[in-house]
Amino acid sequence: MSAIATPSARHRRRFCAAGNRRDALIVLAALAVQVGLTHAAAHHQPDRTPLDAWAYLLLAAGPVALYWRRHRPLAVLAFVFAVTLTYWLLGYPHGPSFAALIVAFITVALRGYRRVAWGTLALGYASFLGLGALAGVDDLRLGDTVGLAAWLLVLGAGAELVRSRQLRFAEARRTRRQESLRRVGEERLRIARELHDVLAHNVSLINVQAGVALHLLQKGDRDPAEVEPALAAIKGASAETLREMRAVLGTLRQADEAAPRSPEPGLADLEALVGRMRDAGVEVALTFSGERRDLPGSVDLAAYRIVQEALTNVARHAPGRPARVEIAFDPEGLTITVRNPTAAGAPREPEAGNGIVGMRERATGLGGTLTAGRGGDGQFTVRARIPVEVDR
Repeated sequence: MSAIATPSARHRRRFCAAGNRRDALIVLAALAVQVGLTHAAAHHQPDRTPLDAWAYLLLAAGPVALYWRRHRPLAVLAFVFAVTLTYWLLGYPHGPSFAALIVAFITVALRGYRRVAWGTLALGYASFLGLGALAGVDDLRLGDTVGLAAWLLVLGAGAELVRSRQLRFAEARRTRRQESLRRVGEERLRIARELHDVLAHNVSLINVQAGVALHLLQKGDRDPAEVEPALAAIKGASAETLREMRAVLGTLRQADEAAPRSPEPGLADLEALVGRMRDAGVEVALTFSGERRDLPGSVDLAAYRIVQEALTNVARHAPGRPARVEIAFDPEGLTITVRNPTAAGAPREPEAGNGIVGMRERATGLGGTLTAGRGGDGQFTVRARIPVEVDR
């Protein structure tokens, strides 16, 4: 059975194939420059050793070795340096016989082997001038020594400049990638909170009302009229679930799809939320204090979701017990308090779960705080404080 290549494996193969083609093009270009142009320059240097088969072999060996420069940069540099120096010491005509050596040097410098790169420049300066003079193929003239030194410094500085720019670009790409991952993580967390709040609240109401309906149907003297409110509450809660699910999942739409038409809920929707809770058999008292004002969208949504999750916990863990919701506005922000009596044996601290964790994350994400637990008066209290910046 033939193996099926994964997308990452196919990507690696395409990347390697593109790299191999690029290496082959570099080899051909270096061959054309180093062999072709040196051959042309030789016609104007009758005093030099004529080009022969050995000379052409040395000229071609360096460019061909560049094919392996990405995989063995140091070995290729050493080989190209050796064949180029050999060509030079044999007194063959001058020309662009250093083309392959320059490419190998730049490869090593860009790979980060800075000491090797600068050491190669120093070794090359001493070898080509000193050994050339000893071999009698070149005379040491002051202008040549100064010119070669300046040219090598320019080459080294240029390689350092290119490497520095590559490092900056790599750092910029890494920063953008981290920022993208951070935004994706925040969006996933936001969607997870929304889905949890929507599902946990409405499904809890559906579960409570389904239990009520089942209990009524199991009574021997059941009256269909008694079941009707529970079924109506289930229908309303399920419809609300579908509506809010569409709004939340709308954030996952493609860029060319229409934006969701339903606005995100806020404190103005608490009356409807409390009404649904009452229909589900949970008596809720809602009060506002302080000067009500428009809130930023993030604060308005967080406040609604905190109240929703707190009431969901009431319906789930304290069915049949009343709850009181207090929203207190002040110049610095707002305080949300949800209280309900608990059973005598209920734990003082809440069990670990996504509900309270999600409420606390919503509050702290806006610079606020949230506490939840049973007090000495037997009341389970959720209290959130969310600051709101005020334009002065």
